[in-house]
Amino acid sequence: MEYLSPEELDGLKPARQALASPIPTQPISNGEFWPARQNAVQARLEARILALADDLSSRAGLDRRRFLATPAGMAAAFVAMNEIYGRIFDVDAAEAATPGLAQARADALSSQFIFDVHTHFLREDAGPGLQYFATLRENTARKGYNPELGGRTQTLDDLHLGTYLREMWFDSDTKLATLSGAPSDITHDWLLSNEAIAEARAQVNRFAGTKRLFSHFIFTPGQPGWLDAIDHGVAVLKPDAWKGYTIGDNTHKEISRYPWLMDDEKVAYKGYEKFEKAGIRNVAIHKGLFTQSDQARFAWLMRYAKADDVGKAAKDWPGLNFLIYHAAYRYTGEGEPKIADGEFEKSGRMEWVSDLADVPAKYGVTNVYADVGASFAACCIAEPRTAAAMMGILIKGLGADRVLWGTDSIWFGSPQWQIEALRRLEIPEDMQRRFGFAPLGPPDGAVKRGIFGENAARLFPEAHAVRWTGIDDRLSQRKRDYAASGALRSNQAYGWVRA
Repeated sequence: MEYLSPEELDGLKPARQALASPIPTQPISNGEFWPARQNAVQARLEARILALADDLSSRAGLDRRRFLATPAGMAAAFVAMNEIYGRIFDVDAAEAATPGLAQARADALSSQFIFDVHTHFLREDAGPGLQYFATLRENTARKGYNPELGGRTQTLDDLHLGTYLREMWFDSDTKLATLSGAPSDITHDWLLSNEAIAEARAQVNRFAGTKRLFSHFIFTPGQPGWLDAIDHGVAVLKPDAWKGYTIGDNTHKEISRYPWLMDDEKVAYKGYEKFEKAGIRNVAIHKGLFTQSDQARFAWLMRYAKADDVGKAAKDWPGLNFLIYHAAYRYTGEGEPKIADGEFEKSGRMEWVSDLADVPAKYGVTNVYADVGASFAACCIAEPRTAAAMMGILIKGLGADRVLWGTDSIWFGSPQWQIEALRRLEIPEDMQRRFGFAPLGPPDGAVKRGIFGENAARLFPEAHAVRWTGIDDRLSQRKRDYAASGALRSNQAYGWVRA
């Protein structure tokens, strides 16, 4: 059963058909939820980016597409965001108007250590439940939206390892990454099997000659044989970390049979015991991302998506590190963020994110971390003040040393725009004064260095070694060759937007 029906798919179009902006200008769905329409403010932003790009590209002697793929084009997008949303990003109009200036800034930051703990690509033999990725491409060809596709049957090649390798490492400043997956009650509808994740890790690291890619093992409490699967993972696949989805089947929520809670002593704790015994102590847990349509259709799953089961589990298992993915953010991809309708302005709280940030003080623990994958990206698209508020809440509650960089790439294409967004983001002074948030500081300051990679490196010994010794391997050489060839960042996003 597809999560999005054929009727719903007819109301969508591929994200690649949207403006090839350095920063997406409307909500994008990876197929797990129904994306909101581009709102009026986002449409104004898109128009302003186009106007700036047309003006500045002609001055630079470039066509619009090439200009938008340069650091100056990226700077122009942030200039437009500041014009529309108020000054939130540290960018000067001179960067957009002077390609050499923008390039110099990009070059100065390109060696920054960035460890993306939250990345995906799609299995090559995706089953019918994941076929909407290919179905929509086929509809695109049939309707004549993209003549290059012709009339041939479409595949999912754009979401496979080759694209992942190029967009993660050649088109961005990412140095290390963790590859994840998502389980399903239908075996063939896992995004990647655990064996495929381990093999991709081996392939990338062989290609690089250095350990660039780390792996998750997806564990599924309650599913038949799940404990034996963990034993197999420890003995054979040797993952770098674990990943679990408390809502069970995230792809087919309507038939999810095995949801679970982090603090369930009779189920989840059996897995934690094996993790601790194996010495693989990092446990990533998918939380949040429960949109308004999810709440209406799958209300019974709400209790599993919340963060109120984190504290007891963390207190009972001090030897494990719990990495809460998406920072438990609730409304990604559907409607306006809560800050827009007054929740944050009234109380300084953001539902579920604040619950997560409260855990250390409430339970006296130091082993809870927040990954900002997908949540930060979606907030930047929808309302940058929400992104700033989320970062302020997490840092104030968890500590700046327990916020981790994740992008949920490659669903949003190359993560470079997200990297630039955090480099340039500052919490507005009015928020700092009213809610006691500390400033994020410069792109290479202590707070952002920690979030981008140093915090994660402390959790993974091999990453910690790379952080301090630097990287110059075969992948580095290939990236230099790629840049020298004049190749452009594609600015592609993958998934669906409203037609």
